[in-house]
Amino acid sequence: MKFRVTMKDPDVLHDAIQEAVAECAAALTGIDEDERPAVAEKRCEKVAELCGTWFGYDEYLTVEIDTDAKTCVVIPDSEIE
Repeated sequence: MKFRVTMKDPDVLHDAIQEAVAECAAALTGIDEDERPAVAEKRCEKVAELCGTWFGYDEYLTVEIDTDAKTCVVIPDSEIE
């Protein structure tokens, strides 16, 4: 049996991106401290754009569960009807 589940959380993606980028930005070398926020902001934009592949409106994520194959697959946002 296959079925789809759509989950919605308006803040979780944004918060996760911010946290991950902050960790990466803190580890950057060769830049001045006043440059770090600008780099982090741009990186957040790029990561959010990539995540748009799977997240609709930055908050909806749909997965398809196949109980026969025992799998769970993220459905790209472009395939959601």
